[in-house]
Amino acid sequence: MATNRTFTMIKPDAFAEGNSGAILKMIEEAGFKIVAMKATQLTGEMAGKFYAVHAERPFYADLCAYMSSGPIIAAILEKDNAVEDFRKLIGATNPADAAEGTIRKIFAKSIEANAVHGSDSDENATIEGNFYFSEIERVG
Repeated sequence: MATNRTFTMIKPDAFAEGNSGAILKMIEEAGFKIVAMKATQLTGEMAGKFYAVHAERPFYADLCAYMSSGPIIAAILEKDNAVEDFRKLIGATNPADAAEGTIRKIFAKSIEANAVHGSDSDENATIEGNFYFSEIERVG
């Protein structure tokens, strides 16, 4: 089933490099409407909760440390078929495998520092969006 909303984060590496504006421009030019957005910084505890699904994986501690290392931009995006279309726009997790013209191909430094997060399912888009935003913070 197609969704109308997905969730994204501009990660600490892309934020620190000053790429947030260019990334947001690519998102809007791809037809996504930003319905909620904020700059914030995760604590280690918050990153642990957000990435709890990966708690048993060997990269979990490094992921939490990285994601709490600097500011991020969290956003809820709206568009028909939002999850699938956004996954295409951002490209493969490994920027070496990402298609030309995708956000990760252009801005990512590595698999971990891959510029953006994008929800992988409708269910996770809702869960992740709710983690960062209350109903009152959303437009429309």
